[in-house]
Amino acid sequence: MNPRRTIVIGFGAGALNAHLSLFAQQPLVKVTRIGFLGVGSASPDFADRLGALRSGLADLGYIEGKNLVIEYRWAEGKYERLDALAQELVRSNVAVIVSHTGLGVRAAMRATKTIPIVIAATGDAVESGLVASLARPGGNVTGLSFFGPEVVSKRIELLREVLPQIRRVGILVNPTSPESAMQVEKMAAYARALTLELPRFGVKAREEFASAFAAMGKDRIDAVVVTDEPVMTFNITTIADLAVKHKLPAIGAVALAGAGGLMGYGTNLTDMFRRSATYVDKILKGAKPGDLAVEQPTNFDFLVNAKTAKALGIKLPQSILLRADRVIE
Repeated sequence: MNPRRTIVIGFGAGALNAHLSLFAQQPLVKVTRIGFLGVGSASPDFADRLGALRSGLADLGYIEGKNLVIEYRWAEGKYERLDALAQELVRSNVAVIVSHTGLGVRAAMRATKTIPIVIAATGDAVESGLVASLARPGGNVTGLSFFGPEVVSKRIELLREVLPQIRRVGILVNPTSPESAMQVEKMAAYARALTLELPRFGVKAREEFASAFAAMGKDRIDAVVVTDEPVMTFNITTIADLAVKHKLPAIGAVALAGAGGLMGYGTNLTDMFRRSATYVDKILKGAKPGDLAVEQPTNFDFLVNAKTAKALGIKLPQSILLRADRVIE
């Protein structure tokens, strides 16, 4: 045998053995698979919340594309699709399902009684029947909840403070949504005490907003309150643009002021989505969802768009400017 060839073969075998030994020492990466059931679409208006969920998971060591797979299902505002999409996630063998609003969470609940469900954000989870109690949710559902009806009533109060002369306040509402119905019921009781009329303008899809605002103009509406409902949330920029176009002062979720509406008041939904990652983490580490207390935000953000106020010819009271967490100039 050629000595030179023997040496080459020897080195090659040694290198191969070293490589195999090194490979054997590398631990296998455990990949976690979770599901996200979206009531709307992955639109720019929703990007901050979805990004916050991913960021919260990354902070806890779950990196999408590395050791985490998120199965996304989007209803695109077609609520009748939610049940089928939730069942798809169950068949995908996800470890946890994350969803938002009572519509999404209820669909997930109908699809499974065993896979843990984390609420990223919804109105009153107890009143909606999603959990038995805040302290002991029971079942397979837990997460984060806020006082939706109380928030929208506060929006009427703020509008009245800025515009004490208003009498007719239009309510943008999705007539097919139970969440909207609960909010409008609370607002109606509050408005009666202020001698305000609250005509309702139903919107079920993006293409219906233009006609709703046109109808407000014909109905001599003084201002607009936007309910917290997925169709509204996913079209917040459209709503803000139309409110300014029709010279209507509008108040809704915090994002509305940032998009060009007059005022935004409510919970920080982006932060709630980020916080929901902690529930996912605890459940993946063995906690039972029914034993994890539902968290409620204690802080509410109030944004005022001074630029929009000027365009609408509204002089903002000093009391409003001092109370605002941020004034957009």
